[in-house]
Amino acid sequence: MISKNQIKFVRQLEQKKYRKAEGLFVAEGPKVVGDLLRAGFKTHTIFATSEWQSQGLPFQEVSDEELRRVSFLQHPQKVLALFHIPSIPVPSVSNLSLALDDVQDPGNLGTIIRIADWFGIDTIYCSENTADAWSPKVVQATMGSIARVNIVYTNLKELIRKVQVPVYGTLLDGQDIYTQELSKEGLIVMGNEGNGISAEIRQMINRKLLIPQFHEGPESLNVAIATAITCSEFRRRYPL
Repeated sequence: MISKNQIKFVRQLEQKKYRKAEGLFVAEGPKVVGDLLRAGFKTHTIFATSEWQSQGLPFQEVSDEELRRVSFLQHPQKVLALFHIPSIPVPSVSNLSLALDDVQDPGNLGTIIRIADWFGIDTIYCSENTADAWSPKVVQATMGSIARVNIVYTNLKELIRKVQVPVYGTLLDGQDIYTQELSKEGLIVMGNEGNGISAEIRQMINRKLLIPQFHEGPESLNVAIATAITCSEFRRRYPL
């Protein structure tokens, strides 16, 4: 049986200040929880129904109704787990990596993490004002990819000043990505949903890219879609 205090504790983790204070995040469903467990993430508490295949792991058994009371999903999926937020030092940029300049929408961030995982990009550098990757919405949107991609929050300006690889960004005054020379290593900067890449970061980009528009229509691409197109072209030329 799950207590009222436990329900309150879990529900508070929807807010960043409580996640930060406790050093914990919420993951739900056999797929997401399973991926995090296989990646070695340290658990705090696992709540699960008897249907969950625990593979010998200790967990607190709850009913379907109790799981609904604690879940952030409309349709809970057998298991909800609290994991410790990993402490990741800021690695130097040496391979192909992504940098997010104030991406705000949790769905976009979660999708970008999935995209990075799909294309074998293991590190995403996030500006300090980018949405929190450990929120329940983002974790769920990654569909487990957050277990395989390092998410590092840092000062992007300081990071870019130190990099020894090309710094790419999609800009309206860039060159067609399909004809522009690309490199195997680099930092790809993606900007805010409404404002794009900030003026300060824009000045630090030395390889400007343009995703061409093939007919008059929308004014811009969703940042997650633009990320997918950009990563796809890099990997087309430089497969893993």
